[in-house]
Parts: sequence; C-alpha cells; structure tokens
Amino acid sequence: MSVTAAKGFTAAGIAAGIKENGNPDLALVVNNGPRRAAAGVFTSNRVKAAPVLWSEQVLKGGSVTAVVLNSGGANACTGPKGFQDTHATAEKAAEVLDELSGGAPAGGHSAGEIAVASTGLIGLLLPMDRLLPGIEKAAAGLSEHGGEKAAIAIKTTDTIHKTAVAGGESADGRPWTVGGMAKGAGMLAPGLATMLVVLTTDADIEAPTLDTALRAATRTTFDRVDSDGCMSTNDTVLLLASGASGVTPGYEEFAEAVRTVCADLARQLIGDAEGASKDVRIEVINAATEDDAVEVGRSIARNNLLKCAIHGEDPNWGRVLSAIGTTSAAFDPDRLNVAINDVWVCRNGSVGEDRDLVDMRYREVRITADLSAGTDSAVIWANDLTAEYVHENSAYSS
Repeated sequence: MSVTAAKGFTAAGIAAGIKENGNPDLALVVNNGPRRAAAGVFTSNRVKAAPVLWSEQVLKGGSVTAVVLNSGGANACTGPKGFQDTHATAEKAAEVLDELSGGAPAGGHSAGEIAVASTGLIGLLLPMDRLLPGIEKAAAGLSEHGGEKAAIAIKTTDTIHKTAVAGGESADGRPWTVGGMAKGAGMLAPGLATMLVVLTTDADIEAPTLDTALRAATRTTFDRVDSDGCMSTNDTVLLLASGASGVTPGYEEFAEAVRTVCADLARQLIGDAEGASKDVRIEVINAATEDDAVEVGRSIARNNLLKCAIHGEDPNWGRVLSAIGTTSAAFDPDRLNVAINDVWVCRNGSVGEDRDLVDMRYREVRITADLSAGTDSAVIWANDLTAEYVHENSAYSS
C-alpha cells in the first residue's frame, strides 16, 4: 500500500491533464495525524526548482500536513511565476483539505505546512488551469488504500511504480510501519537523490529524530545511486510521521526501518533506469576512509568506457583501474585488486585470473575494487550505457 501502509495517511493519484497523453499525473498524500512531524532532504544542485525552494522553507517548521506531487512538468527554471504557481498549489490544497475537514481545528491545514514536489521537463510553466482543479479531484478521491495510485501518478519515464514497506512492533505487540513510494528512471546521480520520494510512518516520532534518521538513510542509499551521472533540479525526499500507532520505537530500530525502505526503493530505481540492460553493484573495499571509497565508487560508476564494456559483457578491468586513478583517494597502484563477478581479474595492479572466467550474461554485474589502503568500504549502484538510453534521451525532451 505504499505511503498508506502506515496508519494515519490517505492518498490519491489522478489524471489532471498535465500530461498530454492523459496518464495519471497528480498525487496527493495527507497526514491525518495526530502527529504531523516531518523531515526532508533535497537536491544539492545549485539550480533548484520552485517546489524545492518552497518545500525547503516548509520543512524548516518541522510539520507537514500534506504533499502535492505532479509529474508532467518540473516547474524548474521558471522564475518568479513558477514560485507563485507552487505557492498557489499549496494554498489550493490547504483550502480544499480544510473544506473536507469541515474547518475542524484537528484537521486544519495551512499552505505553510504543505510540501510540493514536481517532476518532468525543465523550463516550462505548469498548466495551473488543470493542476488546481486536479487538486480538488484528488482530494475527493483520498483513501487509506490510495498509495498505489499515488505512486503511479508520479511516474515519468518510469516503466513501473515503486513502493516499499518495513516496520516493527512494540514490546507489547503493537505494530508500527514505514511505507514509501518513489519515482525515478533518469537523471539518477547523487546529490542527494535524483527522484521524488515520500516516506510515511505511523510511529510517534518528533521532527528532529525523523531528520536524523532520514539523513542517515539517504547517505548510504539514495546518495549512492549513480545511473548516469546527471543531477536533477527537483530531488525531494520527505519523511512524514502521523504517530497513529501510538508507538515510539527505539531510534536504532526506527532508523533501520527507514534505511530498509530507502534501500529497497533505491534498488528499484536502478532496476528501472532508462535503457539499462545491466545493474552494476560497485563495492570498494579496504579504503583509507569511507569518503575515499565513495569517491572511487562514483568514478567507476561514471566511466562511460567501462559502462559500454559492461553492456557488451566485456570484463575490461583496465577501465576500472583507469577510473580509480582519476580520484584523490589514497592507494598504491601496485596494490590494486579488481574482481568482476567474483573473478579477481586484476591482482596487485596487474593481470590476475583469466578474464574468460567472468560470466556477465545476467542482469546484475558485481565489481569489487580493493584499494589495499585501509578498512573502510562503500557500495555504489550504477548501470551500463546502452543505445536505448541514448535513444530515449535524444528522441524527446526530458
């Protein structure tokens, strides 16, 4: 049930007419409380979309009552008018949700507590004459079972919608849940996560704790997805808590559930990357620091020659060493080791086992880079580079 797996949340996904093909393109997620705590992490791109700028301000208050998400247009690089449209979106949502609640104090909504997220083509204004009425339509369809429809409505070039659930229970057997949905198939590169993600929980958690858990989770999941080296202007990851379970789990248990959902969604993003035929797990081991391991992993993930070789099922380990050599990480070139699908094709910076032993027929390819410089490690997920990726990103605007 995605974002409605946790108690206290309703959601909807509808076709508002933002997309010319008539597919679903507007989602609404509402936190019905009793708690409305929230945390968020956003793109580090210096060019930020209007919804990111708006939602960053909203999250400073630590409370979010609802999230409006649209596909079919990024509302990025749209100037003051684009920001005004985002503000109008939040105002409309607050108005409609207040009407639904009959103005009751417990159901009160204000624009300053409504986050907005958009995805699609950069540089075009959204059709507000369709989006605003769409919010009314979505609100009318809110349901405790609406999570799947919401996940479908935020798709762009995604071939599948992406959801995940984890959770636990209190000592006296009361369950609590973390649910989530994500979109993303292109512009997948760290800084934070090139995607839209909404996570929900019915655990009774305050905003500062949500923030700590979310940042810890994204650092080792979404921030280590690097499909094509392209960073979006719209990255948004939100975590909302309703407190509806009445359970306050221990921090470590809660943080692990958040990390589990994020890791599941991140893996689905890589599996659905535009045009990809291989999912590449790059593990850097025995690094001097974790930062070194991440830097090396990113360099390997972004080496187009290597990505082409992987697509051609060629275990070209020389391209791995070449990528390592462009980094500032600590290592001795004569102590580097590389394995491809568990075959150590490079030993001590030179020829290792017979490369013909490497079987690359399957979807997942595993690369292990041993820096022999310490004890730290990191895993980066990437994809191969295919003609289909080039076609998809040249045949139409994206």
